Amino acid sequence: MTLGSVLLLLAAPVLLAAALALAVRHGPRKVVDGRIRAGLGGRPFVLRSLRTRRLRLDAVSRLVHVVRGELSLVGPAPLAPDDPRLLDGGPRRWRLELRPGLTGLAQVRARSRMPWDETALLDLHYAQTLARSRTEIQRIGLDLAILAESVHTPVRATLRGMTRRAKGGLSDTDHRLPGYSPLE
Repeated sequence: MTLGSVLLLLAAPVLLAAALALAVRHGPRKVVDGRIRAGLGGRPFVLRSLRTRRLRLDAVSRLVHVVRGELSLVGPAPLAPDDPRLLDGGPRRWRLELRPGLTGLAQVRARSRMPWDETALLDLHYAQTLARSRTEIQRIGLDLAILAESVHTPVRATLRGMTRRAKGGLSDTDHRLPGYSPLE
């Protein structure tokens, strides 16, 4: 909660500016999106976030839920209360024992184009890794690694996009010498 509070304070000016921009552009009713999600123990709560994907501001706006204790910084994705992955018995009940997270292994790996495409398996892998961790330092290390990747991936993609725009969208064919023939 402490780290979430610090991050929320740091992000507050950017979130406020984004909310004002959304309100001006789309009207005040279209600034925040709210969906019911299951928290720790299956307890439902309304997950609110800004209606924007730019620089993952929608995820950053959910820091309020971290401070309130409804989400952790890292954990499995928050699911709807009627999601079958949450309701299954047996080994899938682990979801009720973990607080859902703002980000998690499944969200990070899905963006990294890893061959694992089953988010439920990635969330289960995260839960099992936490259970096998012998010390709190190992758990914190895993969470910090996931947080670092969560920040690194969108920032890298944004910077890469800015670089491409700076080049004016030129392709390899735009740099060919006059008289070039691909048949040569």
